[in-house]
Amino acid sequence: MLKERERLFHWICKFAGRKKVGMLLLCLISAAVFVWVLYVGKGEDSQGGNNVQRLGVNDTMASRFPESSPTNGEQRTGFFSSLNNFGASPALVFPPPPPAFFLGYTLPPGHPCNTFTLPPPPADKKRTGPRPCPVCYLPVEEAIALMPKVPSYSPVLKNLTYIYEENLSRETEFGGSDFGGYPTLAQRTDSYDIRESMNVHCGFVKGPRPGHNTGYDMDDVDLAATEQCHGVVVASAIFGNFDEINQPRSISQYSKETVCFFMFIDEVTEAYVKSTGAMDSDRKIGVWRLVVIRNIPYNDARRTGKIPKLLMHRIFPNARFSLWVDGKLELTVDPYQILERFLWRKNVTFAISRHYKRFDVFVEAEANKAAKKYDNASIDFQVDFYKNEGLTPYTLEKLPITSDVPEGCVIIREHVPISNLFTCLWFNEVDRFTSRDQISFAIVRDKLHAKTNYTINMFLDCERRNFVVQKYHRDVLLRRMAPPVPVVVPPPPPPPTELDPPEELIDEPPMLSFLENSPVNVKVPVRKVTTRRGRDRRSGSRRHRKVTVGGKDTNSS
Repeated sequence: MLKERERLFHWICKFAGRKKVGMLLLCLISAAVFVWVLYVGKGEDSQGGNNVQRLGVNDTMASRFPESSPTNGEQRTGFFSSLNNFGASPALVFPPPPPAFFLGYTLPPGHPCNTFTLPPPPADKKRTGPRPCPVCYLPVEEAIALMPKVPSYSPVLKNLTYIYEENLSRETEFGGSDFGGYPTLAQRTDSYDIRESMNVHCGFVKGPRPGHNTGYDMDDVDLAATEQCHGVVVASAIFGNFDEINQPRSISQYSKETVCFFMFIDEVTEAYVKSTGAMDSDRKIGVWRLVVIRNIPYNDARRTGKIPKLLMHRIFPNARFSLWVDGKLELTVDPYQILERFLWRKNVTFAISRHYKRFDVFVEAEANKAAKKYDNASIDFQVDFYKNEGLTPYTLEKLPITSDVPEGCVIIREHVPISNLFTCLWFNEVDRFTSRDQISFAIVRDKLHAKTNYTINMFLDCERRNFVVQKYHRDVLLRRMAPPVPVVVPPPPPPPTELDPPEELIDEPPMLSFLENSPVNVKVPVRKVTTRRGRDRRSGSRRHRKVTVGGKDTNSS
């Protein structure tokens, strides 16, 4: 038997090359190994089949974020352990799936907002200034349901950190402050070179925790409150007791419970609020939670107001969306409706209204100079600097960019790295140059757009006026509320006195004139002196005295 097997082996080896049966033998051996692996795997699967998990639709979406929640990490571990149960090698590690981002949505066909168009402005010649226009909002419940569950995409930039300087260096070419730092021109140029990870100046340079010994300081209880906001934030500010605190209207109960409403004030405004007794024990007036700012970094109240306006992501590090409203404005629409209409439906991360009248930065600069909003020499220096960097007047060639001048009293944004960088760089321009943020907006936007194709929703000013109402400043209100000053009416002038007082009567015979002594009958009519009125005031209207003798004119004789 052994000899027959040896003969068979020699016979196969002798004719393998000629008959080309070597490949057949290799396939038979591979098939045998494969059958054996299946047999072993089936036996182990029957013992631990209950450990294999099935991923549904929700699990698939959640597994895209393995770093965001422990549950997703557990699902990922179970998936790879099931692969090991099927005999896969533990060394085989598949690359993680790409992260998911909010990609926008479209309203269902036939929805009224899909066909909504602005009506023509009313033909009112008496009112030609700006006015509100209709906006198609979704109901509050629908807007809340459409709130994105995942963040929006941030082009190029993924990780943004901020410069903190223990020893503040004031060596720079020009501009800067102790609050925002003194970045050099080289650092400014580098901040516009958009990369995946960046470290930039963004205010609060004196400390790692914004609001704690950094300038624009807050109490610890207020710092803790700002860090606890994880959803939507609505913020405003009043410095120098310049405005009244306006309560939002038409706010849903869900927004009152889930949205953080913060009003930043200084110590001057705090003293006035305390004198009125309007603030309760929770530091709230209506829906607003009041936060007193101490160690204010600027003397200019307008420049100080740019800190919460542009650096919301630093004050509220855990918030996802924010809505900035100037202190002079009253909010009249629910925040979720505003976010849905101007951010989520447009699939953008930054929205701001454009100026109702001006579209060009150079025209805006001249208007600021004419209104004496800032020192004219400083405005000219800033505009010339931007002109040397390539800023040009606005033309239709910039479309789809509709304007270079924003109306910055309202800002709607999502806190993602690219929008955070945009407001950081915008604030740095305000800190370095003038506090007129309308002048520096376009240069920052255009530089980011050139590197990342980042777009901003600049909606109509009349749409902004639909959800905010502008109120008067406090000084104007005080003048309107003051009692009217009594007008002193001067007494009427005395009646005119006669030039010649009447002569006293003398008991003497009257003196006869020459005509009276003559034998001719002469009638002298008495002339009545009347005040000229109407047509009698004409320069050529005269009355001539007529003397008649015997019924004839004496001039005719």
